[in-house]
Amino acid sequence: MLSTVHMSSSHILVLGAIAGSTIFLGLPVGRISRPMPRTRAALNAAAIGILIFLLFDVLSHANEPVEQALDAAVNDGGSWWRFAGLASVFAAGFAAGLVGLVYYERWSNRTRRPRPHGPGAAHVNELQVRETAGWSQARRLALLIAIGIGLHNFSEGLAIGQSAAKGDISLALLLIIGFGLHNATEGFGIVAPVAAEGERPTWAFLIAMGVIGGGPTFVGTLVGQSFVSDTLFLAFLALAAGSILYVVIQLLKVAFRQGYPELMMWMIFLGIAAGFATDYVLVAAGV
Repeated sequence: MLSTVHMSSSHILVLGAIAGSTIFLGLPVGRISRPMPRTRAALNAAAIGILIFLLFDVLSHANEPVEQALDAAVNDGGSWWRFAGLASVFAAGFAAGLVGLVYYERWSNRTRRPRPHGPGAAHVNELQVRETAGWSQARRLALLIAIGIGLHNFSEGLAIGQSAAKGDISLALLLIIGFGLHNATEGFGIVAPVAAEGERPTWAFLIAMGVIGGGPTFVGTLVGQSFVSDTLFLAFLALAAGSILYVVIQLLKVAFRQGYPELMMWMIFLGIAAGFATDYVLVAAGV
């Protein structure tokens, strides 16, 4: 049968690369030249909707092993220590993703203030500050979105690698299709902040964001074919959930400043609906 055929490492890597590369499909939206205020508001709100769905999806998957451990401890004589350990990983990862970005932003703001090191001196730290000082708040927000999505996509890569390593080709291919569709919408979510502010990022910036957001799918596939770890899977999902929630809050601040409340709510709804639509593909396929 097809599902029992062993897959080579090269085939597994190709599948991981395909699943991660679809994130580039949504990135060119960031190159829209000077969108109108209503268009900016619509782009920002649609990204919020996509990320809200992604937050729901990530939290529900992260909570599964914790609930399973609790159910086993209550009904099947399982280990309460395992439940406590997984719950702790969930809480710690979520807190690190959410609160950690607050500390990162504070550190980043301090770093961007140039400090002189003497007349005529070009200290290496000053050069780094000058380089990062040119980044707008929208670009930094896009970077944070890419990081959060990258953490999530690493866990997706783990699922691909683990299923393929077991020889379950049909499941691996279904995961490729579903995760590929998800990643296509996530690419739009990454660039929405810069598009909403009317910036026009360079192709180099878009490629970098695509690598940060989609590349971890490839890396996760590599790791997933080597070993199976519920704890590692949970940790990355929890980190992703916390960082995505932080970004959603920041985008909501932008949305309320832009106005257009009716448009904002409709586009948030459409973003969430798009996320569920891609998820239903997996459900219909029996994954």
